[in-house]
Order: sequence, then C-alpha cells, then structure tokens
Amino acid sequence: MDIILLVEDNDDIRENLAEIMELAGYKVHAAANGVQGVAMAILHMPDLVVCDIMMPELDGFGVLEQLRTTPGTKDMPIIFLTAMAEPKEKKLGMDLGAYDYIVKPISGDELIASIKNYFKQRGNNEGAKKQALHTDTQQA
Repeated sequence: MDIILLVEDNDDIRENLAEIMELAGYKVHAAANGVQGVAMAILHMPDLVVCDIMMPELDGFGVLEQLRTTPGTKDMPIIFLTAMAEPKEKKLGMDLGAYDYIVKPISGDELIASIKNYFKQRGNNEGAKKQALHTDTQQA
C-alpha cells in the first residue's frame, strides 16, 4: 500500500483530504504544519508528500527545501496544494521540483487523479529501468 504524508495546517481540510485519500486506498499520515511534516517525512518515509504552501512555522517551500537537503528524503516527491494561484507562484513551485501544483479549492477527484498519475508515472519509470537493466544484462 502506498503511503502519503499530508501536510496541511487547516484541521478541516486536513481531515477531509486524509479521508478522501484513505478511501482511495492509500495509507495517510497527517501533519499540522511544515515542521511536523518534515519530521514525519523522515520518520515514515512516505512514497509521496501532499503539502500546503501557506502554513505557519515552515511553509511548503521550506518543507520542500528541507526535504531536498536531507539525504534520505532528497528525492521524495511532493504535490503542492495552495490558494496561491498566480502563474509565477506555480512556476516557482514547479521549478523547485514539485511533481504537481494544485490550486485550492480542490476537489477530491482532482487530488486523487494527481496522486494516481504520480504513482502510474513512477511505475512506468521503474518498469523502464528494470527493462533497461534486463536488456543490458542479456547483452553482456
């Protein structure tokens, strides 16, 4: 079962999104702010992080920065959820290495579609790597 870390400071949104992801078949850990989110990412090593950007203590960009500078989490994928809808903000999030940038208000279907797309792409990439390794082994 794929594990997702949800980092969201709004209690109602966090509970709602966690339930949506759990009903879609994912195991969800939830953090109420960026500081907790980074600590939980290191502790639980989720397959994907879904993170709000505008939060007290440590915003989503800070979460991504800390994950990228920590050896065990440097490649951890992140989907941003945010009310920051300006194209320059989305560009910044994507330039920093986010997998996706979803503007609130968000529907459960939109979030699950993004998550499924990530896991499908990851599966395709892993399959391609295994195929390349198998081909290299046969040629040797």
